Amino acid sequence: MSGDSGERERTEFHARLTDETTSAFAKYCDTAVGKRGIASLIGYELAFGLASPAPGALGYLIRKKVLPRMLGRAGRGIIFGRDLVFRHPHRITIGDGTILDDHCVLDAKGDCEVGISLGSGVMIGRGTSLSCKGGTIEVGDNTNISGNCMLISESKLVLGKNVLIAGMCYLIAGGNHSFERTDIPVVRQPMEHRGGIVIEDNCWLGANVTVIDGVTIGRDSIIGAGSVVTKSIPKFAIAVGVPARILKMRR
Repeated sequence: MSGDSGERERTEFHARLTDETTSAFAKYCDTAVGKRGIASLIGYELAFGLASPAPGALGYLIRKKVLPRMLGRAGRGIIFGRDLVFRHPHRITIGDGTILDDHCVLDAKGDCEVGISLGSGVMIGRGTSLSCKGGTIEVGDNTNISGNCMLISESKLVLGKNVLIAGMCYLIAGGNHSFERTDIPVVRQPMEHRGGIVIEDNCWLGANVTVIDGVTIGRDSIIGAGSVVTKSIPKFAIAVGVPARILKMRR
């Protein structure tokens, strides 16, 4: 197989990371900072290498002053926990009064002007990761995402207002490789997109719920703990199981 055809079969991100014509410095800037240049790199390192892990009240005050300057837009009264990881921070917007607990990851890699948009009053739990791989993630006002969740978007992932997501949930908008060919590994085959994920207002997802690409969960629905949602759920439904099936309607 020729080198050119092998390159076309790689995912875009993998191709960038393994491009031998790009320096390690440029790869780091492309992956973490989102901009090339010494000035951008220094600002990023000062904010997330020094300010982010700073302990105690002093650390909180430093983050409150420094981190909003790195974002695309930052509202008032944001609380930044310790050891946050932001990638492409200029593509992240955060509304008023949002709380980011310790060890969160907000990764807005991609070509969109805004990769991750958090509304006002949003709470992101400890160790939760929001990751864009060319897609977008939008979180509505007063939504609560508990600890150790993973939200990944290669297309679009939308959470409405007043959504409650319990711990260890996994939502992936995209991530489906074609597997028709057997002469090359699945990881090198093109991605298939099914329209992303939309979770409408006032929904509640129990702990350890998985939602796959192409699913819409209608407003005011409840998904039981441990469920795997493979098909769209109508509004006001209670669904449980693997795969999730409607148990009853709330009205």
